[in-house]
Amino acid sequence: MVRRHVLRWVAGAGLLVVTACASSGSQSPRAENVILFLGDAGGIPTLSAASLHGYGEPRRLFIHQMPHLALAETSAASQWVTDSAAAMTAIVTGRKTHNGVVGQSDSAVRGKQDGEPLKTILEHAEERGLSTGLVTNSSVLSATPAACYAHVNDRRNERDIFRHLLEPRFGDGVDVVIGAGREGVMKAASASELSAPAALRDAGLELFDSLEAVPTAARRVAVLFDDDFDLGAAVRKAIELLSRNPRGFFLMVESDLHTQELVRGLDRALQLDRAVRETASRMHANTLTMFTADHSYDLRVHSGRKGSPLLPPLPPDFGDGQDSIRLDHVRRENDHTGEEVIVAAQGPGAAGVRGVLSNVDLFHIMMAAYGWRE
Repeated sequence: MVRRHVLRWVAGAGLLVVTACASSGSQSPRAENVILFLGDAGGIPTLSAASLHGYGEPRRLFIHQMPHLALAETSAASQWVTDSAAAMTAIVTGRKTHNGVVGQSDSAVRGKQDGEPLKTILEHAEERGLSTGLVTNSSVLSATPAACYAHVNDRRNERDIFRHLLEPRFGDGVDVVIGAGREGVMKAASASELSAPAALRDAGLELFDSLEAVPTAARRVAVLFDDDFDLGAAVRKAIELLSRNPRGFFLMVESDLHTQELVRGLDRALQLDRAVRETASRMHANTLTMFTADHSYDLRVHSGRKGSPLLPPLPPDFGDGQDSIRLDHVRRENDHTGEEVIVAAQGPGAAGVRGVLSNVDLFHIMMAAYGWRE
């Protein structure tokens, strides 16, 4: 039996009082799985420009059409404008920390002093026997994925981040790791006098260099690429592997949407949106699918006519190495910005995505979707 609270007017007293009464209504369904899509620097300006770039119209992204939408402020513990380390730590732990700090509290001093290790949503899932996965077209040791499993006072400390991937605090650690930055992982292993393939194998993760090489019966794998790869195919493979656990899974999918390389950044936003659409359409009602960004980015559409292309013909890497770009319709400064970002969701627990949130609220929404106490 569920208790609900109602407001009741007390005649003659001029008071509104809260009373509890029993209700036979059923509780909201819980999520067996949570899939968190993270657009690194994928703020509202980038999503808006991607829709115009890809479709010639606003509001054409699937993310724009998801049934539950909110805004989330993204500040770090001590600064209005966050980096990926502090922002992702807030999203997956429910606690704000300082820029550059991964998975530690705000008592940390970057590069000098450790803070309290903060328990992440991935670690909660591992502790409860769920499978867990990470997909990223950045390095698997970079700040966003690292915040899900590592606890270091400096995001640049990839040697210790790699060690934390091998030595989880809860469960058997991340079960599916798919990402770029293969060379960086090899260097991080070498810094600890380890062979990355052997170290990953000892941690229960078989290393592959392509999705096609992963055996059909595989359960715990690391697929590392030198460069970009098919994000949609990687998400499909991760879900296929993780879905074998009847207890459910947690999956984080990141795409780097920074628009230093203007065309590539907007194309990646379209690619990520397609992955969100496909995932949301194929997953059952037992899955909370959520999109957000860790922070926004200084990209602006300042002109243009409907029916005309947003951008002139440009190479994918246009803008690389340039601090400022000004085109006929778009201008870009190479800076993170502090405005709110979109949160979009569907599935069990998605009703919590409404209004103007803090980035720390997303952790609590995911925990509540699973039905877990913090």
